[in-house]
Amino acid sequence: MSEEDTSVGVQIPSQPTVAALREAAARCTACHLYRNATQTVFGEGPERASILFVGEQPGDSEDLAGHPFVGPAGKLLDRCMKAAGVDRSRAYVTNAVKHFKWVPRGTRRIHSKPNSMEIAACFPWLEAEIAAIKPRIVVALGATAAQALFGRTFRVTRERGRLIPSRFAPYAMATVHPSSLLRAPDEETRHREMALFIEDLKKIAGVLRSAKGD
Repeated sequence: MSEEDTSVGVQIPSQPTVAALREAAARCTACHLYRNATQTVFGEGPERASILFVGEQPGDSEDLAGHPFVGPAGKLLDRCMKAAGVDRSRAYVTNAVKHFKWVPRGTRRIHSKPNSMEIAACFPWLEAEIAAIKPRIVVALGATAAQALFGRTFRVTRERGRLIPSRFAPYAMATVHPSSLLRAPDEETRHREMALFIEDLKKIAGVLRSAKGD
C-alpha cells in the first residue's frame, strides 16, 4: 500500500503503526456507513500480537463504546479463549468493517450485514492492520471476515477449523463468529456449539505452542 493510496478517503502511510492507522481511520468516509455510525471502531490489542481475530463489524455496544468486541459476543469470545488456553493478552481483535451498519426497529438499532462494496471499501484498513501487527496466525470469525480475507468463494462450513494458506500470516484459520453461539435456539445446542468453538480455539493454542519451538 503506497503513501498515495486514498481509496479509503484518507491517506494511508506505507509503513504505518496501529496508532497512526486508528487516527487516520477515524476520518474515513470511503463508504456511506460512517454517516449513521457513532464513530469508527478500530482494532485493539498488542502491537505485535501473536493472534489476530477478524470479525464482521462492530455491534451496537462497540459503536457506542468505540472499542471492538466489548458486547455479549466479545465477552463470550473471551470466555472461550480462556477455556481453550489461548492467552487473551496476546490477541489483537478487529473487524472487516469498521462502522456499525444497522436498521431501526422501534428504539433499537439492529445489526445489518455489510455488503460487498462496504467490505471492499474497508479492506485497505484491515490489510494495513495485519501488515502492522504481523501476527503468527490470522483467525476469521464468521463468513464475512472469512470471505474478506480468503475470497468470496470461501465457505466456513467447509473449511472451519482447518489451517489454510494465506498471504497475511504464516497460519490462518476460519471459524464461526461467537455471536452465532448466542443465537442458538436452545441451551443444548448452545452448549454443543460452544464446545466446537473452543475446540477450534485449542488448535490456535497448539499453533502458538509449536511456534515457540521453531
